[in-house]
Amino acid sequence: MDARRFLQDIGSTVSADFVKNRTLLSFEEYLQLFFQAPQQQARNAAQYLKDAIDFFGAEQVAHPTGQIRRFKVFDATPGEVGRVAGQEEVQNAFYRLLGNFVRAGRINKLVLLHGPNGSAKSSFVEALKRGLEHYSSQPDGALYTFNWIFPTQKLEKGSIGFAGAGGPGASMASYAHLDAEQIEVRLTSVLREHPLFLIPRPDRQKLVERALAEKGVKDFIVPASLLEGELSAKNRRVFDALLSSYGGDWLKVLRHVQVERFYVSRRYQVGTFTVEPAMSVDATMQQLSVDRSQANFPPALHNVVLFEPHGPVVSANRGLIEFADLLKRPLETFKYLLGFSETAEVGLDTTVLQLDEVLISSSNEKHLAAFKELPDFASFKGRIELVRVPYLRRWKVEQEIYDAQVNERTVGRHVAPHATRVAAMWAVLTRLKKPIPDRFPPESRSLVERLSPLEKLKLYQDGAAPDRFTLQQQKELKKLVPSLYEESDSYPNYEGRTGASAREIKTALFNAAQSTEHDSLHPLAVLKELSAITRDKSVYEFLQQEIVDGYHDHQEFVRIVEHEYLEVVDREVRESMGLVSESQYKELFERYVQTVSAWVKGEKMVNRLTGEAEKPDEGRMSEFEGFVMPRGDDAGEFRKSIIAAIGAWRIDNPTAPVDFGQIFPDLFKRLGDHFYEERKKQLKRNVENILKYLSDERGTLSPKEQQQVRSTLDAMGSRFRYTDDSARDAIVFLMKKRYA
Repeated sequence: MDARRFLQDIGSTVSADFVKNRTLLSFEEYLQLFFQAPQQQARNAAQYLKDAIDFFGAEQVAHPTGQIRRFKVFDATPGEVGRVAGQEEVQNAFYRLLGNFVRAGRINKLVLLHGPNGSAKSSFVEALKRGLEHYSSQPDGALYTFNWIFPTQKLEKGSIGFAGAGGPGASMASYAHLDAEQIEVRLTSVLREHPLFLIPRPDRQKLVERALAEKGVKDFIVPASLLEGELSAKNRRVFDALLSSYGGDWLKVLRHVQVERFYVSRRYQVGTFTVEPAMSVDATMQQLSVDRSQANFPPALHNVVLFEPHGPVVSANRGLIEFADLLKRPLETFKYLLGFSETAEVGLDTTVLQLDEVLISSSNEKHLAAFKELPDFASFKGRIELVRVPYLRRWKVEQEIYDAQVNERTVGRHVAPHATRVAAMWAVLTRLKKPIPDRFPPESRSLVERLSPLEKLKLYQDGAAPDRFTLQQQKELKKLVPSLYEESDSYPNYEGRTGASAREIKTALFNAAQSTEHDSLHPLAVLKELSAITRDKSVYEFLQQEIVDGYHDHQEFVRIVEHEYLEVVDREVRESMGLVSESQYKELFERYVQTVSAWVKGEKMVNRLTGEAEKPDEGRMSEFEGFVMPRGDDAGEFRKSIIAAIGAWRIDNPTAPVDFGQIFPDLFKRLGDHFYEERKKQLKRNVENILKYLSDERGTLSPKEQQQVRSTLDAMGSRFRYTDDSARDAIVFLMKKRYA
């Protein structure tokens, strides 16, 4: 590879990107850009953040309360990790608040995310920052500020610009594109002030209104920060000094303006900043001329003392600032937020900063409850928007957190199937609260009262009602899912406020990965770690809750999750053996549905053997219903409900092929259990052969038996990601618990 050619190629690319991204502009060039896209350039921080969220798009996802909008900015952005699992209610609540700020034309409140420790408050804000960072690199997300450029004295006396000295456009000359060696001093704006602040306020308002009108933009609310904003103290002094030296020629002042595109950056704290709990106000002033020789400033500024603001609120201007664990700070250190959140201004010793940024803070519930008891809370109340961030209550969504962070790369060994599943199920079980029957309609109270923690878990996750209820009762219970999910929203101790946090569960998973009893991160090791957690009530506050009808019985939850794990392993082993294939279930179910459909319509069916039309076979229907129909149900009503459920599914999925397993998961499970009971002896023998194959007794198996075992293990590997070792551990446990 030729080094010079390589450098030249890179240099050409960087130069082309620089020009393409319009990184440096004169004020006139920027104004032309503004005329082309006034709505894009006139946004405040709230509108910009809202547009950044919209840039990534949204989709409708399933939720216990029905379909809900999920914003894709909370998925991992390109080249990043850190997806926010679930929390769609929080996403929509925050998006609505941004919409309120946009409609009001000003950011006049601080958003306080509150919830238990480890409920993804910080992850939520981090996703917003990632989104802003990526959006600012896109053409639609271009952000601009300005610098002051002072050329060398020799150049300033000469002729530069677009029209040449003495021409009609001489005063429109610009120093914006000078080479570095031609520049004596370059003063940047640490606040990244909007270039339009250089236009007097009355003319600025007319300019913005005219530009929007010419583009046909009618529904855009021009933010107050743009219409009412002024230059900072430093830039005002530079502007006034130049205007005075040029005898009031404003166009000559603009010669010194270089408009520069900037990009939001988390690493370099540009347009975003996270303020950790501290003991001081988050901004200071620093004299600029102290760090430079006075002689380097142009003559017009020799007698001007310049101060420059610094600090988190300065770094985050025109973006987003996060006050992490805000209420851990002494009240006096953040009282300035009262005025800041309402007026967007912060008073310092020598000036008042005008800022344009979205303010987000976070707090746990204990500190918020204590804060509400203070007399000063009344002052903050009208300036804070509370957004609750509870623990997740759907175990499959909880599992997404662990699957993303607990893998072979992070734990250094194979992650056996269902290791994160058992952890997620147990975590969510610890967070559930017993429903209060009186909160529900009288006809449904008995169903709600009888709901166990595991049944509530499954109801939230997949809408699966308990098998022990009749089909009609199951229907009633499924209708109550939104009410159950939202029942405690108004309670101080709401569902999702207490329980095991994702942080604690991740620690348990990493501890389980170090187990010497298994060659992988195995569910059995995870269950041991969960059981160990339940024994230390002095460390985990959620363990101190009173057990109420099975709820908050965290030791019992370990046994419940173990049983659920056994169910899954048992099913996977059966399916891998191929004793009864899934296609057989589907075929049998499809024939039953065809028969029932004819029965409901009062039609005859063609006998496959004789070819004659006959009435639906009542005996076959009754035999099948004996396997799958809940006890106590009326056969006629059961058959009608089957056809009705298929019809309802078809309305929601008009083009998709009918999947009976998806429509009737409970019935399919009962059907599988029936076949399992019929083949239990053969299954036990096959399980014993697997254990012999994976031990020193392989030679006792015939070649055919060894081939069958190998086929089963291969199926477990390809379908469910088992290794031989993790399969052996699971099957030994299954044998001990189910087949001994």
